[in-house]
Amino acid sequence: MGNQPLARLSSPGSEPTPAPVRLSPRQKAAIIVRFLLNEGAELSLSNLPDDLQAQLTTQMGSMRYVDRTTLADVVAEFASELEAMGLTFPRGVAGALSALDGRISPQTATRLKKEAGVRQFGDPWEQVRAAKTEALLEIIQRESVEVSAVLLSKLDVMRAAELMGELAGATARSVALAMSQTGSVTPDAVDRIGLSLAAQLHNVPETAFDEGPVERVGAILNYSTAFTRDDVLTGLDEEDEGFAALVRKAIFTFVNVPDRLEPTDVPKITREVDPAVLVMALATAEKSDDTAAAASFILENLSKRMAEALREEMQESGPIKKKDGEAAMTQVVNAIRQLEARGEITLVAAEAEEDEEDG
Repeated sequence: MGNQPLARLSSPGSEPTPAPVRLSPRQKAAIIVRFLLNEGAELSLSNLPDDLQAQLTTQMGSMRYVDRTTLADVVAEFASELEAMGLTFPRGVAGALSALDGRISPQTATRLKKEAGVRQFGDPWEQVRAAKTEALLEIIQRESVEVSAVLLSKLDVMRAAELMGELAGATARSVALAMSQTGSVTPDAVDRIGLSLAAQLHNVPETAFDEGPVERVGAILNYSTAFTRDDVLTGLDEEDEGFAALVRKAIFTFVNVPDRLEPTDVPKITREVDPAVLVMALATAEKSDDTAAAASFILENLSKRMAEALREEMQESGPIKKKDGEAAMTQVVNAIRQLEARGEITLVAAEAEEDEEDG
């Protein structure tokens, strides 16, 4: 807004005067902000540079009264400038990257963020608090005790105590002593330390895939035929037994139903799977030593009436092609996965199962 004379404005401690005065852009901005707040508008001024926020606050604190004519003129001028505005651009590289999110490559965005030194991950201390204990321990081991003291000071007491307990005695004592000297640390210094720590936590090489190789191979084998799955796992056992073991844990097939599905969750399957498909899957499963236990588990955990009805249909189903039977079992497994994804059931972790056997 311009700097032309508008109307009347009073200063602190003075009475309103009818003489026109020349309002500065800062005064007009204060009038607009005050007017919008009075009208109940939700204003977010935190994105303004700190100096502008301070100037606006100081200006509002120095003003007391503006008459209706002045207010109307300032609002009219402000509205006129808004109507004449064609385009607005985001402030700085951070704003531009936000506007272009998903439209430029992740590699370019990451490079620009690093070059511009913008906050890549929001509030850095929120990222630090959300980090795993192991990652924070690694940082403490390579950082100075002063930085470690600030880090522990920014965590909640329980989390800080957990980390302190993992440190060697001498290190823990040094960090505790350094915490006694954090009283003079400025907010800017804490902010810079937070940015540095967050950058370390996220300083990992970019990968082309969202999931690891174990999850990807396991997901593929989940949808493969039993012959293909067994053949691939046999080959993996010969080439890399450790990787094969991890893939087996990631796989969830009809065979795994008794070990991974809670008995009380079995009735939910019947609401998710077409009855004809369920009959075909159970009839096929009963004829194989590998899957017979899964079929029995499902039938035993249904109501007596439903289980008897399914058994009758299984007996009357006649011959079922192996391919069709396997496809039906896959649909049952997919239904269980969908129930899990919606949070309606929770599968028992394969790792937990193995730990119990070892015990």
